[in-house]
Amino acid sequence: MIPAQFDYQAPATLEEAVSLLASDLDGAKILAGGHSLIPAMKLRLAQPQLLVDIGRIKSLAYIREEGDEILIGATTTHYQLESSDLLQRICPLLPDCAKSIGDVQVRNKGTIGGSLAHADPAADWPAAVLALGAELVLVGPKAERTVKAEDFFVDLFTTDLQPGEILREIRIKKPSGRFGQSYQKAPHPASGFAVVGIAVHLGLNDDGSCKAAAIGVTGVDVKAYRAKGVEAALSGTTIDDDAIAQASLHVCDGVDPNSDLYASSEYRGQLARVHMRRAIQAAKAKAQ
Repeated sequence: MIPAQFDYQAPATLEEAVSLLASDLDGAKILAGGHSLIPAMKLRLAQPQLLVDIGRIKSLAYIREEGDEILIGATTTHYQLESSDLLQRICPLLPDCAKSIGDVQVRNKGTIGGSLAHADPAADWPAAVLALGAELVLVGPKAERTVKAEDFFVDLFTTDLQPGEILREIRIKKPSGRFGQSYQKAPHPASGFAVVGIAVHLGLNDDGSCKAAAIGVTGVDVKAYRAKGVEAALSGTTIDDDAIAQASLHVCDGVDPNSDLYASSEYRGQLARVHMRRAIQAAKAKAQ
């Protein structure tokens, strides 16, 4: 449980961090909260030659409104998201997701940007940003670019981040009209990671019927994904128990659920259907 030797730098600015990362594209790694990278280093599954610690760059930790968007800095901690009065008021899915992550120590140190960039197939945040249609701002040595959440998660522990790029910000359109949101998961009893996690955003008509649904799923496949079959099945319905039950059957459309020591593929698929029903029911009940 001893990592290989490495150099360590704690830049004061994002520009300095990008420069350091670009100086060693093959051997440098970004350190934020450290909850994914440090354990991998202790097991020598990761052996970076240089750690670039962005946790001290204060300008990367924020939650604010700007026009019709919510802007979240990459090093904003899970606890900051969980405890944000602003988010509780205008986008409760984010605090709902944050409070389900790990334990108090993890939530006080871990960051949303680190979680998204790591792209663990059982992480909670990917489902939430998919359901909210988020955009991710990536900064590299030459330019800044914006990527939709649906295009960001590529494969197992693989994202659209290119060598030398750093995730700087998450941008989310403020929900408008009548809506309800919920995050429900079956946590692994040891790690707290999502065996199955379901993030739901329901847009509702004045009569309570479903105007549109956006649903992110984590823990089921090798990467988080949008449950488009469920979304299509809910659209235009009154979201009654029968409609919810029928729509939830589509949660694994096009996906072969993961199988591991804790949950077989069949069991994980059943958990996904059960928690999909619960998440939709909870989102409807919380509709504003």
